[in-house]
Amino acid sequence: MGTDHGHVVVVGGGICGLATAHRLVRAGTRVTLLEGSDQLGGLGTFFAWRDRWVERFYHCVMPTDDHLLDLLGELGLRDSIAWRPTRMGMVVDGRAFPFNTALDLLKFTPLGVLDRLRFGAVSVLLRRLGRGKDLDGTRTEDWLRGLYGDRVWELLLAPLFGAKFGARFGDVPALYLWQRLGREGAVSVRGYPDGGYRAVIDALRASIEAGGGVVRLDAPVRRLGVVDGRVRIALDGDEAVTADRVVSTLPLPLLRQLADDDLAARLPEVRLPYQGVVNALFFLRRPLSGHYWTPVVRSGTEFDGLIQMTPLAGVEPYDGRHLVYAMRYTDRESALFREDEAAVAARWTSQLLDLHPSLRRDDVEDVRVFKAPFVEPVYPLGYLARRPPVVVAGTPLLLATTAHVYPDVTSWNSSVGLARRVVATLAGAPQPVPG
Repeated sequence: MGTDHGHVVVVGGGICGLATAHRLVRAGTRVTLLEGSDQLGGLGTFFAWRDRWVERFYHCVMPTDDHLLDLLGELGLRDSIAWRPTRMGMVVDGRAFPFNTALDLLKFTPLGVLDRLRFGAVSVLLRRLGRGKDLDGTRTEDWLRGLYGDRVWELLLAPLFGAKFGARFGDVPALYLWQRLGREGAVSVRGYPDGGYRAVIDALRASIEAGGGVVRLDAPVRRLGVVDGRVRIALDGDEAVTADRVVSTLPLPLLRQLADDDLAARLPEVRLPYQGVVNALFFLRRPLSGHYWTPVVRSGTEFDGLIQMTPLAGVEPYDGRHLVYAMRYTDRESALFREDEAAVAARWTSQLLDLHPSLRRDDVEDVRVFKAPFVEPVYPLGYLARRPPVVVAGTPLLLATTAHVYPDVTSWNSSVGLARRVVATLAGAPQPVPG
């Protein structure tokens, strides 16, 4: 494949770009990976805290993440995953509830008794109830409201979906939820790699470079076009890189801004809105609870969920400090996304203290706020038929973006699976005809 396809440039050093470059190098292809920032990993990037590296955004490995686990096996890291049972909580109207067992559900007083019973029965059968139905063409609200009833939808499910997808939450295809249940289901066991996600990123870079690939940081693409059947990539300082093939992992809105007029006209017509995320990471001197994941509903907070890493990553892994992520999915044009990080940190700290009265202000040792503008596409109904192809017809450009993983849930696992598909497509694709 290396001889057939010459030089392949991968644009973007997130997990999809890294996995693509890793697989191409293993197949004998000459590869250059271009990352615009000073760090690889995309949403898996990290920062130094004391003598440790900490992820800016929360991650975990699911036992069903076959693509990711296969990749970790190739890197010799599969056995580095520590698997632990985790528990879920729920905060509704300022009251905290465990949310794991049938007994927990029976004690979940925000719902009436009949709604609790209905919620439990439907949740157990939900995957089965979706089989054979056109969930890609069915609104999530229509499907879930019909199954669970108005009260459960309005009190519980609508706030949860609204937190994830904003005002468009009810219109998202029900297939997305059905696939998410297939990944997570009732699985309570989750994993975390020894050395964190930086260990995975470092291993991928080492694999690429050991195979002769080139990894460049601080190399943002300024312009991209096709000249005489080859791709010309303009970088800073009047530098240009040419390639026989390019795999772009950039979100389609960004790629459109970088493509020249001719290439932009050939890009897929699909124009998806994206949800970004505002994420605050708290370093606490005491744990909040034993729950890994806790949605927060109608409780006076801007953040709509808490992820506590201590139950996942082991007891007190960061110099005795407990890591808690608070997140809010939001449009990148929203006032919250544009707000100064220090202001968000101060306000969310007060909200966390109000939510957990046993927590004192001096228990909060540090707070860091991070943002990402393109986390999750908001898919329209019938997107399976509109999902763009990997190959941009008539060009040497291939696409590996979150717009392509549907109906799978956007995750490291689906990104690695997409990388595998793109590499296989590249191996079998004919050379494009210029014009």
